[in-house]
Formats: sequence, C-alpha cells, structure tokens
Amino acid sequence: MAKDVSKAKSYRKNKILIELVLSIALVGACGYIVKGSIDRSKIVEPSTFVDNTELEEAKLEADKADPTKTVFEDVPVSNQEVFKGDLILVNNDHQYYSGGEDLVGITEMNERAERVSFTAFSYDFTILRKVYEPMAQMLDDFYKKYDNDTVQIYGSYRTTDFQQELYDQDLAMTGEEGSTRVAKPGFSEHESGYAFDLTETATGDYQGTGDYAWINENCYKYGFIERYKEEKTELTQIQPEPWHFRYVGIPHAYYITKNNLCLEEYISMLSQYIYGEHHLEFSDENGNDYEVYYVPADMGADNTNIPVPAGKKYDISGNNIDGFIVTLYKKGEEYVREGEEPETPTASVGYATGADTEAETEEASDTEETTEETSEETAE
Repeated sequence: MAKDVSKAKSYRKNKILIELVLSIALVGACGYIVKGSIDRSKIVEPSTFVDNTELEEAKLEADKADPTKTVFEDVPVSNQEVFKGDLILVNNDHQYYSGGEDLVGITEMNERAERVSFTAFSYDFTILRKVYEPMAQMLDDFYKKYDNDTVQIYGSYRTTDFQQELYDQDLAMTGEEGSTRVAKPGFSEHESGYAFDLTETATGDYQGTGDYAWINENCYKYGFIERYKEEKTELTQIQPEPWHFRYVGIPHAYYITKNNLCLEEYISMLSQYIYGEHHLEFSDENGNDYEVYYVPADMGADNTNIPVPAGKKYDISGNNIDGFIVTLYKKGEEYVREGEEPETPTASVGYATGADTEAETEEASDTEETTEETSEETAE
C-alpha cells in the first residue's frame, strides 16, 4: 500500500515537471514568433516609400507627355476674369465692365497689310486686336469669291458715353421707355470690342442676302456668329440684325451655328457641363475635336482654382455671370494664340491689357454719332 502511494506521488511529480517544461517551451515558441514578426517588419526599408513616390511622379510626367491621356492640374485665376473673355454674355441683363481693351485701328491695320477687300466708314474705327484678323480673313475670302469690295465696317468698338447717346436718340425717336434696337449703355457688345456691324457702300444697307449671304452662312468658320436672329428675338431682346456679328472663337461659333442657338442659350447650356461631372465633347466639320466644361467661380475667395489639362492646349473665358468656361483643343490643327506662343500652355483669359487714347475714343465717337443719325440701320 505504501509502495502504491509512493508511486502515485512520483507520477504526479513527474506530470507537473512535464507540464512545466511544456509551458516553458510554449512561451519560448511564442516569443520566437513575436521576435520574428518584429524582425521581419524591419526588413521594409524607408527607401521603399521614396521609390514609389518617384515612380508615381515619373508616371505622372509620362502621362502628361502622352497625347492620348489628359492629366488635369489646378490653375488659380482671379475672379475678376469672370467678366472677360471670348464667351462673355453681354445683353440687357448682363453689363459689360469695360476697361483695358486691346484695340487696333481697322483702317490702319488694312493699310499695313495693303488690304483692299473692305473698308471702315471712319479712319478712327477700332476693334479688339484678336478680332481684327479673323474678321479681315473672312472679308478677304468674300472678296476673292465674288470680286466684291463694297463691304464696309459701319460699327465697331464704342464707348459707354457714345452708347448712351445712341440709346437716348432712339428713345426720343420712338417715344418708348426702352429700346429693342439699341442696347442700354453699359450693356452693348460694341463696348467690348468683340462685335462689328457691316454695311454695303452701293446701297448703304446690309441684309445678308444675295452674294452677302455667304458672309452670314460662313462666318462661323472664322469664329463669328450672327448675333441677333429673328427667331431668337424673345431671348436676345434685340430686333433682328443680320449685319451684326460677334466673335466667340471657332469651336463655339461652330457649335452655336450648327445647333441653331443664340449666345444666351449656349451660355446657359454650358453651365450644366460642370467639370468632373459631364463635359461637352464635339468635333467640327474639319475633324477638330473639342471638350468644353464649366467651373463655377469661388466667390468666397479672390481666386478660383480651375482644372486645366497639363501640357495641352486650352482657353479659359469668363461668362460674365458666375464662372469660367474651359475649352480643350484635343485633336486636329494645333491652336495658336495671338502673338508669341508661351513656352508652356497657359490660360488665355480675356484679352491682354492694352492702351487706347482718350482722343482716339472721342474722335471715333463723334464720327459714329454723325453716321448713325443719317443711317437707316440702328445697330445694337
């Protein structure tokens, strides 16, 4: 009996010893696993993150250089530029905030180029520098086609003061409280320099008929629209003026003309194509591809960050209301800006600051006033 008890005690002692050894072994194994995990975590060198960054930067640069890819980057633009650019809407509801127009004398430019395809009624008539050349090219082509040099610029840039005189004259003549023939002073496209009126020297009139219909039908190819059409009078609030043309740029003139829109309709439509949501994409009849989108102005700040395509051609224009319209030139003939092309693509917002003397403005106003009083046409 004593022997059995002794055996039992020895068994329990051995069992406890075995369990203790196993516990120690288990703890050791766990420690090794933890240590291995810690050691393996040290294998990831800090330089790996740096290498990934460099790779990402290299990929971004490669994407920028790839003509099939469009990479966007933000460009800060002053909110004052909302009121400048090819696509500003100027009408009875949206005032033009004048100042700094880069104007050139139409006759002076014709003389420099020895251009005889058209004339200006007065030597002092001026227009925006960027508008002169496409206007002149259009009238050159008309002259070449019909051997007709009777087209004359009868209205171009106007001061607000001169617009006031025209407006007052029209009200005095009609006895009305408002005019549908002359825009309110401060609200005329002529004050922006983007618009011009035509007449014809043989009759002193222009209706865009006969041979002259070619100008109205093809003006979009040069970046112009016939601004006031009869079927759009309710929207433009101006009577039909087949002689009044407005520069908006070739892509937009094409889309407006082919879709029978007026500028009011087009600007309203573009406000729905917000960046990052849905862009307007179209091709013209020459196979040039365009992409257009709208960026609301950040009116709580001095500037708005506008996403633009890195390394690609684009234009930015204010809409004269509440934001910016970006135009991407995606394929086709390379877009070249007026003057020297910048080393890197930049936003073309509005027009460059230029100087026109007060004397030139006053002389042009005096000449236009006399002309308008004797004309059967009363242009916007």
